[in-house]
Amino acid sequence: MLRPFVRVLTSAAFVVLILQFAACGQVQVNNGPSSSSSTGSNSNGPIKIAVIPKAIGASYWESVHQGAVCAASKSKDVTIQWDGVTAETDVTGQINLLTNYITQGVNGIVYAATDAKALTQVTNKAVQAKIPVANIDSGTNPQPANVPLFATDNVASAVKAADLLAQATHSTGKVAFLPFLAGSATNDQRAQGFLQGLTKYPNLKLVATQYSQSDTNTALRVTEDILNAHPDLTGIFAANEPGVIGAAQAVKKAGKAGKIVIIGWDAAPDELTAVQQGLISALVVQNPFKMGYDGVNAAVKMVREHAQVSSEDTGVTFVTPQNINTASVKAVLNPSCANPPV
Repeated sequence: MLRPFVRVLTSAAFVVLILQFAACGQVQVNNGPSSSSSTGSNSNGPIKIAVIPKAIGASYWESVHQGAVCAASKSKDVTIQWDGVTAETDVTGQINLLTNYITQGVNGIVYAATDAKALTQVTNKAVQAKIPVANIDSGTNPQPANVPLFATDNVASAVKAADLLAQATHSTGKVAFLPFLAGSATNDQRAQGFLQGLTKYPNLKLVATQYSQSDTNTALRVTEDILNAHPDLTGIFAANEPGVIGAAQAVKKAGKAGKIVIIGWDAAPDELTAVQQGLISALVVQNPFKMGYDGVNAAVKMVREHAQVSSEDTGVTFVTPQNINTASVKAVLNPSCANPPV
């Protein structure tokens, strides 16, 4: 999940997060790379894994964080360093951060690539330094065979998003699409799937495509522009958390809540509230907890067993006003280390 739409982790929230997992094992959360050197294999002793999301703070990435912390707590002598830039657009910042961890020394790296092509060189550098790497949420292009990716099948899920939009609009009318960051693997895959899905519905006319830049305020502004240009708009598909929230705010501000269908992605609290209120028709909800959990477990296995780990589709849940309160959906929306949704 994770970005300019940053939900700041307050001191109180930080204490709650640490206390939640302290009983399970050792967790290390840093604001930057450690000065100690532990690069390379450590089959038997303590290992340190850097876990780097696309950006820190948003609820999606915090769920990834919880999954990573949970996995570390269930393995002996494993600590994680959770670190990241504050905006998904800061590709250079993420490259520099990962390079510092490679140089200063960790046993493994688990990260979500902000840019599929730009981060390829960093992955190769880590592998050359004999530091195992696992990608979560977003990989690189190309994706090395020895670097597993734990992520959603974004293409197939976005095809389903088009189906949901068609179902809610009776397969007719003008619709808009809010992708987020061109060049991000997840963005490009979701765009591919959504546009592929729309081809099945010739009476749904795509009249606007505007990037949110993974920023709520930008999404609000571009959605307002779309609504002004197309007052008869019938539906919107927004491809990530900030885009969904910004689009929903714009629709509500325009007095069109419930009149314009919104299909969204992710499951931030504001998104779930909008589903319950009928402002959002459906959400494509990933399993970020599982991404963090399985990504750290994979890194531990690669370090300790020198094993080749396969990539994995971590799955999605389609959340609607009709199923949001069911037990199976609640398990995905409210993961816990005691009963992880994995």
